[in-house]
Order: sequence, then structure tokens, then C-alpha cells
Amino acid sequence: MKIAGIITEYNPFHNGHIKHIAKTKEITNASHIISVMSGSFVQRGEPAIIDKWSRAKTAIENGVDLVIELPFVYAAQSAELFSYGAISILDSLNIVDSVVFGSESGNICEIEEIADILLNETPFFKKNLKDSLEIGKSFAVSRSIAIEKELFRNNNQDFDIKSLVRGSNNILGIEYLKALKKLDSKISPITYKRIGASYNSIEIKDNIASATGIRSLIKDQKFNILKDLIPESSYHNLLLFNKQYGKFNYLNNYSRIISYILAISKKSELIKIFDMEKGLENRILQYSKEYSDIDNLISAISSKRYPKTRISRILIHLLIRLSKEEIVDIFNHRPKYIRILASNKKGFELINLIKNKSEIEIINKFSDVNKNIDSISKKMLSIEQTATDLYFLGLDLPKPLKGMDFSTSPYIRK
Repeated sequence: MKIAGIITEYNPFHNGHIKHIAKTKEITNASHIISVMSGSFVQRGEPAIIDKWSRAKTAIENGVDLVIELPFVYAAQSAELFSYGAISILDSLNIVDSVVFGSESGNICEIEEIADILLNETPFFKKNLKDSLEIGKSFAVSRSIAIEKELFRNNNQDFDIKSLVRGSNNILGIEYLKALKKLDSKISPITYKRIGASYNSIEIKDNIASATGIRSLIKDQKFNILKDLIPESSYHNLLLFNKQYGKFNYLNNYSRIISYILAISKKSELIKIFDMEKGLENRILQYSKEYSDIDNLISAISSKRYPKTRISRILIHLLIRLSKEEIVDIFNHRPKYIRILASNKKGFELINLIKNKSEIEIINKFSDVNKNIDSISKKMLSIEQTATDLYFLGLDLPKPLKGMDFSTSPYIRK
């Protein structure tokens, strides 16, 4: 038995994801594939376009054997925290042989060299990072500049440094390797060269578009074009969600809620929110008086120092009331539970193997949670429940949907 792990969001599931699964099987000769997938909210600080159970179902229908939820506390975070959470979960299972991801580079040695630089920051690196931050550049850009200078200092100019440290998939790959090294994991990292549309592109290449491009098509209701870009099951599950709830979920659905919260919030409250930087709370409150639409608000707040995705995540953290104090406490511990979202027959083989090889708690729905579960896990599950309730609140349903984590069982394909 060879088991490969993949880290996903499936927002929504598209043809590029089919290639990822096929490539994973081809490279590793894997007999089983486990996906760690973002839940109600995704890494860029937005609600997933359809709910987590629908997306997990689509994954199982297209070649994944077991879908495990990436908890909200990791999912709606920077690339570093997102990656660390997902890799920690895969490592804790004690059954995963490899983790496979696409990258712009396609060269694991190049990505590993960057990961080593970031894990062993030299005084030269730290100075360059600080200099860039002090002139107002974002952390991501500042870090990229510091990496570039470190590589040049080491006379390593054998590859395109700028594209390597600024490609969105490369960045995630670097963070996956960092997490594996921090955890001293036995999981082997494998990458392949990603093809098709880039992360934020709305272009279509060989019937492959980015998730960003596909969400744009869905928003514009161009379903005739969409049909060629996603598997039939993904198309069906999208339409089913739309029929059931009357709309898809977007960040803009939360404009009124966020506008109200900002109207009644004090600076002293905002500064406690996770990832809020001193001074940023003033900028947020200032522009919240001018813009009620969340897209316009984020555009106004964002700058070179504060990218849009970071502002989006902070606003989502505000909705959840995710404080610096509680999140840092959680990050000081490794996940002690996994939550199953979907499985097939081979997935049950994996679950039985996890039970034999790992001490991690396995959860299907929250009503089954062991009352003796540790306090950190209880806190994570409480935050997850809030995130799921908030997700369905954004759909503005006639009757509010609450407690879905307690009542919804995993999708099982027999």
C-alpha cells in the first residue's frame, strides 16, 4: 500500500485538480490518496463558493479516497500557517508516504533551497527583510527580496530567482517543505511543473482555468463556458448547491455584517484580532466610514504593505472573533484530531490504518466528539462551529442554518 497526501481547497473542483490527482498517482504509484481540504473558508480569506461537504463529495467522485478537513484556524491564514496545519495533519496520521503538489518551478531542489534559507535566517537575510519592511513593502514581498539577495550572495544564479520566490504555488511548496523539516517528518515531498492558467488568471488554456477564473464565470452565470472546465460531477454539485440555497457564497455576501461590526467596534477590540498590526486598525476604521461594500472597503484599505488577501483574512477573523491570544495558544500545539468530510471504500481502509498507527482522534460529526477530548481541540472545534454557522449566514437563508457540524455526516461513496 502506497499512500499519497495532497493539500487542496477545491474552490471549486476543476480540470486542473483532475490532473493533480492523476499526476499524483502517476508519480508515486499511490494506491490511496488522502486530501486535506479547507473547510468553510479558504486561504485567501473568503467563504468557499459552495459548502465543504459538497466539495468533499466532488473530490471522492473524482479519484480522492479520503477527505480530511483543514480546520479554520489554519485554513484562513497566511501560506506559512496554512501549510503547517495541513502538513501537521498528514504527518500525524503516521501512514502517509508522500505529499505531492504542483509548482511553477517543478524542481524540488530549487524549492528546498529556499525553504532552508527561511529555516536558517542569517543576519544578512534579517537585515534585508527589515529594510524592505521599513520602507512600506508587504511581508511577502520583503521576504522575497531578502531571499533573492541571499541567493545572489551565495552566487546561486542557476535559476530564475524572482519567479521562484513569487510564484503562488512555489510559495506554498516552500512552506510545505519548511513544515516537513520543522516536524522532522518522514513524508517525502514531490513536485511537478504546473501547467495551465496561473493562480489569479481568468484565462483559459487547454480546457484548464484557475479557480479564480472559474469563480468569475460562475458569478457572471456563464455556465455554458464553465461546463468544459470542470468535471461533470463538479458541475452537477455546483448547480445542486445553487438550487438548494438560491445563490453561491462570496465575501461580498458579508458586507452588511462586517459594516455593522466595524461600526460598533473600538480600536482596543480590533487590535486584539489575530494578524492585526498596530496602526492597521485605524486604517480599517477610517475607511469603514466611507465604504459599506466589502470589496470596495478591502480595495481602499489595502496597500503595498497590506495586500488584499491579508485584509480579507483579518475581516474574516473579526467575524469569528479570532483573537491573537487564543490562536497563538492553539498554534503552540499540534492538531490532535482529524475531521472526516468524505470517504470511499478505500478511504475506510485508510481510516482503519490510522486507528492502528496513530493516536489521533477521528471525528465524523461534532455530536460524536469524545467528551474527554483535550482543551485545545475543544477550542478548535468551537471555532470551527462558529465558522460553519457564519458560512451559512452569508447565504441569507429564510431560516438560519445552525449546527451543521453536529448534524451532517461525511459523504460516503460505497
